[in-house]
Amino acid sequence: MDVLALIKAHMLARGWSEYKLAQKSGVAQSTINSLFRKNNNPSISTLESICAAFGITLSQFFAQGEQPEAAQPAAQVFLQEWAKLPDEKQQVVIQLVHFLAEK
Repeated sequence: MDVLALIKAHMLARGWSEYKLAQKSGVAQSTINSLFRKNNNPSISTLESICAAFGITLSQFFAQGEQPEAAQPAAQVFLQEWAKLPDEKQQVVIQLVHFLAEK
């Protein structure tokens, strides 16, 4: 599995540059740049920070392509839009989902 290609795909889907990924993830921009320049895989802690910025877990990151085809596009769209939301709006969505799940 090409971890850097998956990271790049998430970045492209969100229209993020390496700088934006660094800002959102809290990972130093020099670290992000180095990953791509040297073609190195990130450490687990770096990848966890990157996944958090994308609004996904490590298991979701590695499970890409293994989800049922019918669920994958909708989940991808949701995750892409989710990552664009500020924290306070993410909390509103979580509350809405909890409300809908109770009904």
